[in-house]
Amino acid sequence: MKKVLVCKESLPAETRVAVIPDDIKKLTGMGFEFTVVSGAGLKSGFKDADYEQAGAKIINDEKDGLKDAEIVVRILKPDSADGMNPDTVHISFLDPFNEKELLNGFAKNNIQAVSLEMIPRTTLAQKMDVQSSQTSLAGYVAVLNAAARMPKILPMMVTPAGTINPARVFVIGVGVAGLQAIATAKRLGARVDAFDTRPVVEEQVKSLGANFVKIDLGEMGQTAQGYAKELTPEQIAKQQEAQAKVCEKANIVITTAKVFGRKAPVLIKKDVIDRMQPGAIIVDMAVSTGGNVEGSDPTKEVITDNGVIILPGDELQRQVPWDASKMLSGNISAFLTHFYNKETKEFEVKLSDEIMKGCLLTVIMLLIFVFIIAAYLGVELISKVPSQLHTPLMSGTNAISGITIVGAIAACAINASGNHVFGIILGTVAIFFATVNVIGGYFVTDRMLAMFKKKEAPKK
Repeated sequence: MKKVLVCKESLPAETRVAVIPDDIKKLTGMGFEFTVVSGAGLKSGFKDADYEQAGAKIINDEKDGLKDAEIVVRILKPDSADGMNPDTVHISFLDPFNEKELLNGFAKNNIQAVSLEMIPRTTLAQKMDVQSSQTSLAGYVAVLNAAARMPKILPMMVTPAGTINPARVFVIGVGVAGLQAIATAKRLGARVDAFDTRPVVEEQVKSLGANFVKIDLGEMGQTAQGYAKELTPEQIAKQQEAQAKVCEKANIVITTAKVFGRKAPVLIKKDVIDRMQPGAIIVDMAVSTGGNVEGSDPTKEVITDNGVIILPGDELQRQVPWDASKMLSGNISAFLTHFYNKETKEFEVKLSDEIMKGCLLTVIMLLIFVFIIAAYLGVELISKVPSQLHTPLMSGTNAISGITIVGAIAACAINASGNHVFGIILGTVAIFFATVNVIGGYFVTDRMLAMFKKKEAPKK
């Protein structure tokens, strides 16, 4: 498996390309064979001639390339799995929580679908982390967009005509995008405040020269993947009120609070916006998933009655496609290289690898399906046994069945979750109930055996 097709993105707003010529040259030297759809890199600044010089074959129609492709690489999810050969590896963003029909199509056609956003955020997979590489650029662009739209400069200036105070920037959410926004605003001379629900990021904020806003929300933390845990409604309300006081003084507010696979929490409501300064800028980087800001629009800027400007912050990395494509291409190249067998000169889908287990969605779906069928058959089998046959032996059998279920669920959680929260929760709950069954089975066995023990006659 070494024939790779690089697709041209069909969405007009998409400016990036999945693999750039420099990386194709490196991968071709390893043994990969590349076909690129004509015009795939034009919006990013890469001509067809650049790809040909790197060793790729140029074709005009994607359908022609799908006939021979063993690996299909693109940025955005396709409309369907049509045209791909069975066992083809498809690599792209897939939005798995909202594209069940597409994933079913992949599974039905025996396509091995790799979701870039599901690559585990581990040390080994760091060079493949497309989320970090792209959101970092988005954080940078968010500050530039706000600075260009704001009726004030960012740095402090001392002039004969007077002193200009630095602009105040407030960043909500100190993930990769938030950290880059802080660093960019500081480089431009702004005074920066930042807040995150994870207390552990305070040191990172201070290391960039910003002030960390402390809000006591009670017990908080982060997931195994490094994301902030979802807040309770009470915690959100407390956060909103404390943030309002900082927003009132800010010239720029940048929100980055996304919850992967769920609707983004609303952190800035209309009553807070009404208290902000005229001309203040809000960049809502979670606008595509519902928005952190009440009234934000993913398609256009919104100007409120009191003059606050709300900018959409969706996919801002598309505004710097040269570097965005370079970083994304590096991530995908690292993924291809990691699973490349130098001896056979073939790309191999290694299901034993933690990275592949975390992002190969069709395998995850198969494992969950097998578990559901196994659970159903187990329930049907046990429920059909008459009560009069519930002997000590049957109790022991139930206990053994419980142990088997524990093993099955644990295996499903390990293989399917890839450190994903859903898999961990599913496995934990199932193990709990199965453990109750095991303990209960042996307890009943012990009691029933006691009924058959001969009671000793009382001593005279």
